[in-house]
Amino acid sequence: MEHLLHYVWKHKLFPLRELRTTDGMAVEVIDPGLYNSDAGPDFFNAKLKIGGVLWIGNVEMHVLSSDWYRHGHDKDKLYDTVILNVVEKMDTELRRSDGEKIQQMELACPEYVKTNYRLLCEADAYPPCYSILPSLSRLTIHSWLTALQTERLQQKADSIDTRLHSCDFYWEDAFFVTLARNYGFGVNGDIFERWAKHLPFRAIDKHRNDLFQIEAIFLGQAGFLEDSFLPESQKDEYWHKLQKEFRYLQHKFSLSPAMDNSLWRFLRLRPQNFPYVRMAQLAYFYQKGEGLFSKLMETETLDSLRLLLQTSTSDYWKSHFIFGKLSICREKKMGKRSLDLVIINTVVPFLYAYGMHKGELRISNRALEFLETLKAEENHIVALWERAGLTVESAADSQALVQLQTEYCNQKKCLFCRFGYEYLKHQ
Repeated sequence: MEHLLHYVWKHKLFPLRELRTTDGMAVEVIDPGLYNSDAGPDFFNAKLKIGGVLWIGNVEMHVLSSDWYRHGHDKDKLYDTVILNVVEKMDTELRRSDGEKIQQMELACPEYVKTNYRLLCEADAYPPCYSILPSLSRLTIHSWLTALQTERLQQKADSIDTRLHSCDFYWEDAFFVTLARNYGFGVNGDIFERWAKHLPFRAIDKHRNDLFQIEAIFLGQAGFLEDSFLPESQKDEYWHKLQKEFRYLQHKFSLSPAMDNSLWRFLRLRPQNFPYVRMAQLAYFYQKGEGLFSKLMETETLDSLRLLLQTSTSDYWKSHFIFGKLSICREKKMGKRSLDLVIINTVVPFLYAYGMHKGELRISNRALEFLETLKAEENHIVALWERAGLTVESAADSQALVQLQTEYCNQKKCLFCRFGYEYLKHQ
């Protein structure tokens, strides 16, 4: 129940009577402080009047006062700055590490908040707060979705920063790793990222004008050219040529061994999403040449972006989805919807992260403009919220709802959600 106390304090859902400490001193909450999810007191820099005296400091919360000692706060100097301990029930006096007494205040969570929270946690319908959505103003919905969109972009920017560090600050490499992850389209996303991090980019750069050699390294490092990976019936002439070229390049550049090929997923995938095809498209993309990343970061229209991101494959993959089995000859280009997903999940986050890193707000702002212009994604999360009554107009909306679903709804973090707040305060 401590998290509900946090919620009541943060939103000042206090009883309609004067607040008092357990010693009988009047308490006026001027500012409840800033919620802290890390180590230390629960709320930083609160402003309170206790017994008519203004206090500025931190506030801690517990179900029972004795939790203070149970959690070892009496020995932790981080908690010496606590000016008030808020509890559901006081069962002991509190002291700081120097022995000084700490004021306490009992605060009960309103029954309607407890009931609403229980209903949210136990609801079978999804989203559980659907009944409150029709009553929300457009401003409330828009402001929350905007905040979620920014939160998602920042989360992706943080992931990009991590990849940038692991790529020795080569933006082009970090971009390719992120692009490869998104070419996995969910099922193979993790393994595609792992594969891309396994690639020797500086070695590949030396053969950037040769699509066959790029393909050989890409497929070889993925483990697709290992003798044990395919039955003999599928090892056609092209496979043997790729294997031979990979062995030569592997020796030339002292490449690390191929990765574990058992991690790749083919089951229940559409043939155009098979890892072979996606890898062949990535090889074609990589062959387009150096400077492509800079062009993508400077491109100002969606049509120009789609043109830069468009890929094809070598001739072999135009008539194959897997090794050793012919299919109808067809150029394997990405459709407009797939290209837009690449823009949403790869280019837009990179525009945002790159612009922030370089202090170029025009680049970061372009990321937001693209999201507002692109159509909303079509997925089960968007469909879920549309059925609940929310209007989803753009990719900015759909990205916000993905963030809402994955980071709040699925984790039952209704207390941190503005829709949840509206639901909980409803009496």
